[in-house]
Amino acid sequence: MFTGIVEELGRVRRIVVREGGARIEIDASVVLSDSGIGASIAVNGCCLTVVELGGGWWAADAVTETLDRTALGSLRAGDPVNLERPVRLADRLGGHLVQGHVDGVGAIGARDPLPDGSTRVTIEAPRRLLGYVVEKGSIAVDGVSLTVAALHDEGFDIAVIPHTLAVTTLGTKEHGAPVNLEVDVLAKYVERLLHASA
Repeated sequence: MFTGIVEELGRVRRIVVREGGARIEIDASVVLSDSGIGASIAVNGCCLTVVELGGGWWAADAVTETLDRTALGSLRAGDPVNLERPVRLADRLGGHLVQGHVDGVGAIGARDPLPDGSTRVTIEAPRRLLGYVVEKGSIAVDGVSLTVAALHDEGFDIAVIPHTLAVTTLGTKEHGAPVNLEVDVLAKYVERLLHASA
Protein backbone atom coordinates (compact mmCIF):
# COMPACT_ATOMS: atom_id res chain seq x y z
CA MET A 1 0.00 0.00 0.00
CA PHE A 2 1.29 3.44 -0.98
CA THR A 3 0.18 7.05 -0.44
CA GLY A 4 0.90 8.64 -3.83
CA ILE A 5 3.50 10.97 -2.29
CA VAL A 6 6.56 10.52 -4.50
CA GLU A 7 9.77 10.17 -2.48
CA GLU A 8 12.30 10.37 -5.27
CA LEU A 9 12.65 11.00 -8.96
CA GLY A 10 14.76 8.09 -10.15
CA ARG A 11 16.08 7.38 -13.64
CA VAL A 12 15.93 4.26 -15.77
CA ARG A 13 19.46 2.93 -15.99
CA ARG A 14 18.88 0.01 -18.34
CA ILE A 15 16.15 -2.29 -19.60
CA VAL A 16 16.95 -5.87 -20.51
CA VAL A 17 14.17 -7.49 -22.55
CA ARG A 18 13.73 -11.18 -21.83
CA GLU A 19 11.28 -13.87 -22.80
CA GLY A 20 8.16 -13.18 -20.77
CA GLY A 21 9.03 -9.61 -19.81
CA ALA A 22 11.95 -7.35 -18.96
CA ARG A 23 14.35 -6.49 -16.15
CA ILE A 24 14.24 -2.77 -15.38
CA GLU A 25 17.25 -1.22 -13.63
CA ILE A 26 16.70 2.13 -11.93
CA ASP A 27 19.18 4.63 -10.48
CA ALA A 28 17.99 5.78 -7.05
CA SER A 29 19.17 6.59 -3.54
CA VAL A 30 16.37 7.60 -1.15
CA VAL A 31 14.17 4.53 -1.72
CA LEU A 32 17.17 2.24 -1.28
CA SER A 33 17.96 3.41 2.27
CA ASP A 34 15.92 0.62 3.88
CA SER A 35 14.97 -1.59 0.92
CA GLY A 36 16.31 -5.06 0.32
CA ILE A 37 15.70 -7.96 -2.03
CA GLY A 38 11.98 -8.72 -2.00
CA ALA A 39 10.93 -5.20 -1.00
CA SER A 40 8.23 -3.37 -2.93
CA ILE A 41 8.80 -0.03 -4.64
CA ALA A 42 6.23 1.78 -6.77
CA VAL A 43 7.58 2.90 -10.16
CA ASN A 44 5.29 5.47 -11.77
CA GLY A 45 2.56 4.03 -9.58
CA CYS A 46 3.19 0.37 -10.44
CA CYS A 47 4.23 -1.83 -7.52
CA LEU A 48 7.41 -3.77 -8.40
CA THR A 49 9.60 -6.13 -6.37
CA VAL A 50 13.31 -5.50 -5.83
CA VAL A 51 15.19 -8.48 -7.29
CA GLU A 52 18.70 -7.03 -7.48
CA LEU A 53 20.60 -4.22 -5.74
CA GLY A 54 23.76 -2.39 -6.75
CA GLY A 55 25.59 0.77 -5.77
CA GLY A 56 22.94 3.46 -6.23
CA TRP A 57 20.61 1.31 -8.32
CA TRP A 58 18.09 -1.50 -8.09
CA ALA A 59 16.30 -3.82 -10.49
CA ALA A 60 12.84 -5.32 -10.85
CA ASP A 61 11.42 -7.89 -13.22
CA ALA A 62 8.27 -6.83 -15.06
CA VAL A 63 6.32 -9.64 -16.70
CA THR A 64 4.62 -9.22 -20.08
CA GLU A 65 1.25 -8.68 -18.37
CA THR A 66 2.66 -5.69 -16.47
CA LEU A 67 4.36 -4.23 -19.54
CA ASP A 68 1.17 -4.58 -21.61
CA ARG A 69 -1.20 -3.12 -19.01
CA THR A 70 0.92 -0.19 -17.83
CA ALA A 71 3.06 2.55 -19.33
CA LEU A 72 6.20 0.76 -18.09
CA GLY A 73 6.50 -0.92 -21.48
CA SER A 74 7.24 2.46 -23.08
CA LEU A 75 10.13 3.30 -20.72
CA ARG A 76 13.60 3.78 -22.18
CA ALA A 77 17.05 4.17 -20.62
CA GLY A 78 17.42 7.70 -19.25
CA ASP A 79 13.70 8.24 -18.57
CA PRO A 80 12.81 9.74 -15.17
CA VAL A 81 10.47 7.69 -12.97
CA ASN A 82 8.49 8.44 -9.81
CA LEU A 83 9.53 6.22 -6.89
CA GLU A 84 7.78 5.52 -3.60
CA ARG A 85 8.28 2.91 -0.88
CA PRO A 86 5.22 1.33 0.76
CA VAL A 87 3.62 3.21 3.62
CA ARG A 88 4.44 2.05 7.16
CA LEU A 89 1.56 1.68 9.59
CA ALA A 90 2.96 4.49 11.74
CA ASP A 91 3.27 6.96 8.81
CA ARG A 92 0.95 9.84 7.99
CA LEU A 93 -1.25 9.26 4.97
CA GLY A 94 -0.37 12.42 3.05
CA GLY A 95 -2.06 11.46 -0.22
CA HIS A 96 -4.67 8.70 -0.47
CA LEU A 97 -4.63 4.90 -0.38
CA VAL A 98 -2.82 3.77 -3.53
CA GLN A 99 -2.39 0.05 -4.15
CA GLY A 100 0.21 0.19 -6.90
CA HIS A 101 -2.14 -1.77 -9.17
CA VAL A 102 -2.49 0.21 -12.39
CA ASP A 103 -6.04 0.28 -13.78
CA GLY A 104 -5.16 1.65 -17.20
CA VAL A 105 -2.95 3.92 -19.25
CA GLY A 106 -3.89 7.49 -20.07
CA ALA A 107 -2.03 10.25 -21.87
CA ILE A 108 -0.99 13.82 -21.14
CA GLY A 109 -3.28 16.26 -22.94
CA ALA A 110 -3.34 20.04 -22.72
CA ARG A 111 -1.15 21.89 -20.22
CA ASP A 112 -2.36 25.32 -19.13
CA PRO A 113 -0.23 27.42 -16.74
CA LEU A 114 -2.38 29.22 -14.16
CA PRO A 115 -1.75 32.64 -12.56
CA ASP A 116 -1.05 31.06 -9.15
CA GLY A 117 1.96 29.16 -10.53
CA SER A 118 0.20 25.82 -10.82
CA THR A 119 -0.52 24.07 -14.10
CA ARG A 120 -3.84 22.59 -15.14
CA VAL A 121 -3.12 19.32 -16.91
CA THR A 122 -5.69 17.39 -18.93
CA ILE A 123 -5.35 13.63 -18.72
CA GLU A 124 -6.92 11.67 -21.56
CA ALA A 125 -8.26 8.47 -20.00
CA PRO A 126 -9.91 5.24 -21.16
CA ARG A 127 -13.69 5.59 -21.05
CA ARG A 128 -14.00 2.41 -18.95
CA LEU A 129 -12.15 4.16 -16.09
CA LEU A 130 -14.07 7.43 -16.11
CA GLY A 131 -17.01 5.90 -14.24
CA TYR A 132 -14.72 5.62 -11.21
CA VAL A 133 -13.49 9.23 -11.42
CA VAL A 134 -15.34 12.01 -9.62
CA GLU A 135 -14.69 15.73 -9.40
CA LYS A 136 -12.74 16.54 -6.20
CA GLY A 137 -12.02 12.82 -5.80
CA SER A 138 -8.59 11.21 -5.63
CA ILE A 139 -6.67 9.59 -8.47
CA ALA A 140 -3.08 8.43 -8.93
CA VAL A 141 -1.36 9.59 -12.13
CA ASP A 142 2.04 7.93 -12.59
CA GLY A 143 1.82 7.15 -8.88
CA VAL A 144 1.20 10.77 -7.83
CA SER A 145 -1.82 11.30 -5.57
CA LEU A 146 -3.89 14.09 -7.11
CA THR A 147 -7.33 15.65 -6.84
CA VAL A 148 -9.59 15.67 -9.89
CA ALA A 149 -10.29 19.32 -10.75
CA ALA A 150 -12.78 18.65 -13.56
CA LEU A 151 -14.25 15.71 -15.42
CA HIS A 152 -15.12 15.57 -19.13
CA ASP A 153 -16.06 12.98 -21.76
CA GLU A 154 -12.50 12.05 -22.77
CA GLY A 155 -10.74 12.37 -19.43
CA PHE A 156 -10.21 14.69 -16.51
CA ASP A 157 -8.18 17.72 -15.38
CA ILE A 158 -5.79 18.02 -12.47
CA ALA A 159 -4.21 21.17 -11.02
CA VAL A 160 -0.55 20.47 -10.26
CA ILE A 161 1.40 22.76 -7.92
CA PRO A 162 4.96 23.86 -8.83
CA HIS A 163 6.54 21.60 -6.20
CA THR A 164 4.87 18.49 -7.66
CA LEU A 165 5.90 19.54 -11.17
CA ALA A 166 9.50 19.90 -9.97
CA VAL A 167 9.81 16.56 -8.15
CA THR A 168 7.78 14.18 -10.35
CA THR A 169 7.56 13.11 -13.98
CA LEU A 170 4.50 15.33 -14.41
CA GLY A 171 6.80 18.33 -14.81
CA THR A 172 8.54 16.93 -17.89
CA LYS A 173 6.04 14.69 -19.64
CA GLU A 174 4.90 16.19 -22.93
CA HIS A 175 1.62 16.06 -24.81
CA GLY A 176 0.74 12.48 -25.69
CA ALA A 177 3.11 10.89 -23.16
CA PRO A 178 1.60 7.79 -21.52
CA VAL A 179 0.78 7.83 -17.80
CA ASN A 180 -0.31 5.07 -15.43
CA LEU A 181 -3.73 5.61 -13.87
CA GLU A 182 -5.06 4.08 -10.66
CA VAL A 183 -8.59 5.06 -9.69
CA ASP A 184 -9.67 5.26 -6.06
CA VAL A 185 -10.07 1.69 -4.80
CA LEU A 186 -13.19 2.69 -2.84
CA ALA A 187 -15.06 3.30 -6.10
CA LYS A 188 -14.22 -0.21 -7.31
CA TYR A 189 -15.44 -1.77 -4.06
CA VAL A 190 -18.70 0.18 -4.20
CA GLU A 191 -19.28 -0.98 -7.77
CA ARG A 192 -18.58 -4.60 -6.82
CA LEU A 193 -20.96 -4.43 -3.86
CA LEU A 194 -23.73 -2.91 -5.97
CA HIS A 195 -23.36 -5.59 -8.66
CA ALA A 196 -23.17 -8.39 -6.09
CA SER A 197 -26.43 -7.28 -4.44
CA ALA A 198 -28.31 -6.76 -7.72
